Amino acid sequence: MTEREQQVYDALSAQCARREYCTADIRRKALERLEFSAAAAEAVVGALVADGYVDDRRYAAAFARDKSALSGWGPVKIRSALLARGVERAVVLEALEEIDPERAATKLEKVLETKWKTLRDDPQGRLKLIRFALSRGYDYEPVRPLIERITRPED
Repeated sequence: MTEREQQVYDALSAQCARREYCTADIRRKALERLEFSAAAAEAVVGALVADGYVDDRRYAAAFARDKSALSGWGPVKIRSALLARGVERAVVLEALEEIDPERAATKLEKVLETKWKTLRDDPQGRLKLIRFALSRGYDYEPVRPLIERITRPED
């Protein structure tokens, strides 16, 4: 590894020590910092992977857990985001299995109830709530009973 590659390696390893990154993100950062051949960037990325600073499995699992628990994203949106970042499909499927279904369902219910408060008086509110749930990455069938319960008129 050349001296410049070592400098980039040191800088990127420091970033990776503070936060998870996928291989594609680190490759992009290496290319931006180095402004030289793709082969040199691949050497830096390979070294970071070999030393355990970058791991797509670890990244995908953390991403899936965080987006599900904190942002209320569903499996469809998480899968699309990870695939767009260049994570392999098999790794994405493994990461989706790590999501706690009970915690995700609780978060979804809370998000939908909050959204329903803003849509309650809207004549198209129920339809908008369904679209909102679908845009968050959930399939219609699991969401339908929850929406029916939330939008049921109060006696």
